[in-house]
Amino acid sequence: MGPGDVLQIFVWRNEELSTEVTVRPDGRISTPLVDDMLAAGRSPSELARAIEDVLVEFIRSPTVNVMIVNEGNANQVQVIGSVVEPLGLSHREGLTVLDAIVASGGLSEFAAGNRAKIIREFDGGQAECRLRLDDLVRKARMGENVALYPGDVIVVPETRL
Repeated sequence: MGPGDVLQIFVWRNEELSTEVTVRPDGRISTPLVDDMLAAGRSPSELARAIEDVLVEFIRSPTVNVMIVNEGNANQVQVIGSVVEPLGLSHREGLTVLDAIVASGGLSEFAAGNRAKIIREFDGGQAECRLRLDDLVRKARMGENVALYPGDVIVVPETRL
């Protein structure tokens, strides 16, 4: 889980404690009786157990379920520009540039694939990494197939006429 994810918190037999929350940019959530709990980087079951550990002070034998209702953009990779279908793709471990381009339907007819770039956010800044997508897609140069991280944006410009 990460910032922007929408979570459904269900506390069995305690409807007033059940709620839907969004993971804040600092990676934390707040629910009734549970204030500022870290959610980012945890699985839904890990978060449910942590909430139970807090709720046990207030109710007997709490049973909590956590479901991700909607993933926020922070956990996505965006593919924009001159591709067949621009899209937001949920990030998963091992996701590469080729996976994202294939998911978007490939490069469009007018794509300038060798002028593409990845825009990556990091603490306090932004970095751009050049991509040679024509070489990757059309010439199978797998050295161009780099790993993607949550929040990456792949920008594919059009050719200059």
